[in-house]
Amino acid sequence: MNNHSRILAIETSCDETSAAIVENGTTILSNIIASQIDLHAQFGGVFPEVASRRHIEVIQPVVAQALEEAHMGLDDLDCIAVTQGPGLVGSLLVGVNMAKGLALGRGKPLLGINHIEGHIYSLWLTEAAPGIKFPVLTLVVSGGHTELYLMVDHGRYQHLGGTLDDAAGEAFDKVGRLLGLPFPGGPAIDKAAKSGNPQAFSFPRAVMDDGFNFSFSGLKTAVMRQVQKFRPERLPVNDLAASFQAAVVDSLVTKTERAAMAYGVTAVHLAGGVSANSALRQAMKERLNIPVRYPPPVLCTDNAAMIGAAAHWQFVNGRRHPYNLDVIPSLELTQ
Repeated sequence: MNNHSRILAIETSCDETSAAIVENGTTILSNIIASQIDLHAQFGGVFPEVASRRHIEVIQPVVAQALEEAHMGLDDLDCIAVTQGPGLVGSLLVGVNMAKGLALGRGKPLLGINHIEGHIYSLWLTEAAPGIKFPVLTLVVSGGHTELYLMVDHGRYQHLGGTLDDAAGEAFDKVGRLLGLPFPGGPAIDKAAKSGNPQAFSFPRAVMDDGFNFSFSGLKTAVMRQVQKFRPERLPVNDLAASFQAAVVDSLVTKTERAAMAYGVTAVHLAGGVSANSALRQAMKERLNIPVRYPPPVLCTDNAAMIGAAAHWQFVNGRRHPYNLDVIPSLELTQ
């Protein structure tokens, strides 16, 4: 089997327009990310129609810049990969149509990649890649997803559990709004919590049962009820942020630790936007007695390099998709 690949990857599942060139699934030759955070901050969250319009405006220059930084043309590529889902349908369509046009125009193989699988493969773009041994447990925790996957080999996953309501990142955004913090809520709460007391308020931990599912809606409601007890000018923002963050982190670590012990994994991987949270990283390392790995911040949020890393393993194993590839907004990750 030929393990060599140079892949142009495109990611437009939500509010980042990104294109990257990835070599052999582990080496980033370029990774261009055009963020829309400032654009959506006025809405306190991602506005889907605004997101898709901005993707249309910037997708072509972003792809051109990725090729330029990698010193490559389209003919130098082995494959073109794109996020097929899950995500916002309008945003996904922009990336998929761009990838289909490029692949069809140059006769290149096309691969549609699961966005969550991309996050999982972000760890293969780090210096830890050569030492990764299966099985590994991955906690994908972001604005749209909070999922636990057992990965037994490349492309082989077992979904152990996920959120029953809000994703952790979604809860961070909603609580951030309650506290008057800027969007996105995750980094703002992480920063505020550093000056707060995590024991100031006793918020619920939705451990629920012996399974591996999560729930954050009750926690969000508990924070709201506490906020309502204070006048806006007397709101203890830092203490509320620290106490809320401690409850989220405790829930995530408890379920992850339980799954790691149950399945005898070699390591725990954190991926997705919330994996950049400093308290989560620290708690995971303190409570687990196996290696805990996470990508650098630029690879935690949505980016095309992670899509290229996931695509490499499919490409070298002979997988190809037809040029009439369509988006699947609720695409599930299966082996």
